[in-house]
Amino acid sequence: MRFDALHIEDDTGLPYKTHPTAAFCGAATALREIELNNGTVRIDAQDVSADHTRGIVEAFLGARRAGASLPDFPGAIPDTLVDAYAVQDAAIAGWDDEVVGWKVGYIAAEKRDGSGDERLLGPVFRRNLQQAGPGLRIAVFDGGFGAIEAEYVLRLDADAPVDKTEWTPEEAAALPSTLFIGLEVASSPLATINILGPRVVVSDFGNNNGLIVGSEIPDWTSRDEAGLRAESRIDDAVVGTGGATTLPGGLRAAFAFALSRSARRGRPLKKGELIATGNATGIHDIQPGQRAHVVFEGVGEIEADVVAAGRRERPE
Repeated sequence: MRFDALHIEDDTGLPYKTHPTAAFCGAATALREIELNNGTVRIDAQDVSADHTRGIVEAFLGARRAGASLPDFPGAIPDTLVDAYAVQDAAIAGWDDEVVGWKVGYIAAEKRDGSGDERLLGPVFRRNLQQAGPGLRIAVFDGGFGAIEAEYVLRLDADAPVDKTEWTPEEAAALPSTLFIGLEVASSPLATINILGPRVVVSDFGNNNGLIVGSEIPDWTSRDEAGLRAESRIDDAVVGTGGATTLPGGLRAAFAFALSRSARRGRPLKKGELIATGNATGIHDIQPGQRAHVVFEGVGEIEADVVAAGRRERPE
């Protein structure tokens, strides 16, 4: 199975704290030192949006490139999810990889803001996308946050209309798409990312560090989603069970959210993009040296060994 021409973020925690918004003017081209848990790293600040997001973007991108962890959130937490998506957009622009899809995370009711969003988005990058098979390795940030999530993954088989910004679950299901099983690597340099809440999750790529896509589930729109069942294991111990209806609204609601929020961000979804629809069995902490194994009843399995994220070399 090939993924050609791909244009591919409960991820919440304790109650929000209100912080003032910092601001800066002008894009920088100088190198800047960012404090990490294991020292400092000098990062290139070129091409970072000229707004208050700069410090957050620099810190997270620097830590991700160094394979390092961060001791605290680097600055003032964005006031709203819209502000957090501005941070994410700036980080995407400064990251040396192509977006090939999006992970959807669920936001518990008590953690939502004035946007009314009950879910959130984070990018999946081409170099972090793998096809299920033997000998797979997935990377989490040592000293940061690391977890696995069993996922049902949709691939768009047609472009979404560019002028449509609101989608119902029924409308989303009518857009041509194919369903696969998958495993998301939820990892961030910031160990407290989920505790700090959705605005922090959105700010760091939706707490995503990879996606594995496995076997197809044929004709998904004609199936009873309650019959799609999954189980997650770590080192052969069962850590969670569930399925496509674990999160409210199921696959259709997650797909509709991804279509709506992406369009409102000026990023209408395109044919070939992947949508990881949300954790099917829970969010399961995992560390380097452990083994992840997700089983999708009657469909297939995905296994991978977990390693520590290393320094990321920029492509020539």
